[in-house]
Amino acid sequence: MANKLKFATTNRSPFITTLRGRVDAYFTQQNLSPHANEAMWAKALFFLLGYGLIYGLILSNQFGTTALLGLAVLLGVFAACIGFNVSHDALHGAFSARPWVNKLLGSSFYLLGANPYVWKITHNIVHHTFTNIPGHDEDIEVAPGLVRLDPEQPLKPWHRYQHWYTFPLYALASLSWVLRKDYVKFFKDRIGQHDMPTHPREEYVKLFLAKALYYLFFLGLPFALLSLSWWQIMVGFVVMHLAEGLVLGLVFQLAHTVEGTTFPLPNEEGKMTDSWAIHQLCTTANFAPRSALAAFICGGLNRQIEHHLFPKICHIHYPAITAIVKHTAHEFGLPYLENRSFGSALYSHFRLLQKLGRPVPAERRSPIDA
Repeated sequence: MANKLKFATTNRSPFITTLRGRVDAYFTQQNLSPHANEAMWAKALFFLLGYGLIYGLILSNQFGTTALLGLAVLLGVFAACIGFNVSHDALHGAFSARPWVNKLLGSSFYLLGANPYVWKITHNIVHHTFTNIPGHDEDIEVAPGLVRLDPEQPLKPWHRYQHWYTFPLYALASLSWVLRKDYVKFFKDRIGQHDMPTHPREEYVKLFLAKALYYLFFLGLPFALLSLSWWQIMVGFVVMHLAEGLVLGLVFQLAHTVEGTTFPLPNEEGKMTDSWAIHQLCTTANFAPRSALAAFICGGLNRQIEHHLFPKICHIHYPAITAIVKHTAHEFGLPYLENRSFGSALYSHFRLLQKLGRPVPAERRSPIDA
């Protein structure tokens, strides 16, 4: 059971102690808060106001169908960017030192049609603790049975072609989230092998009320205000979520399922070989770390190594601490995985899908790069 799974406590444990000391020293010496600065607030306002503007333009009923379709795509992209740049940091408690600010900004997750309470369990607790561990981290279970991202999953004949059909499936991620995923996760007894808590009564209300309001604002109001037929409204809704889902799916997958990342398993006693911090280095990869555009759009998720090691530090500071993390990892002889560009990470993910679709034995701890 995941609740009993334990990471090694002695294997190179000085690494994380040394790293934390150096990162803390950086913020002290620079007299900086690890939370949001002015640039971060400006970026959050850009995406939130942009999202509101695009939504308002759609409901203004001043555009033709082609322009509305383009605005729907743009709204989906902005929704994903809000998730990356506002919701994600806030739900980790990284945006502000004030809990009420994080809670308020974390509510922006509702703009994606997603539930922040469920996310904090599945992502903050399960994914960040059991990253890439088969049977524990459900983030590597994309369309179970159809897509093989876990070397321990049975190999099926259709997996030979998964490097071609998986990318279109990522576009369905947002629709699944809005219409199915949150409900299923909320009422499951466990996520992976992690027992779900007893949900407060108010979370039941929030789940169904927020979903109802989302359907009202994105289906009901457009139907009432726009000079479009019901099926055109539905097409716009689906297109918006296909754009949102593709952006979300690709960014998250490029961090943990590329060549070089591992899918380690515990021994029979439920113990992992590595300590938690070293486990994160082995299962996580950065992409386009020098790209200002990637950092702006992805909300620091292109620097997943720094995020997994320091999830409570606002992502606006990741460029500054990257050199510290990388140098310390190399000093301790540990891996530091990165793809130089978004394109190279995308191609690496493509090759990994291709390799996992073939009947080649995959070692449990070795990088999938043979």
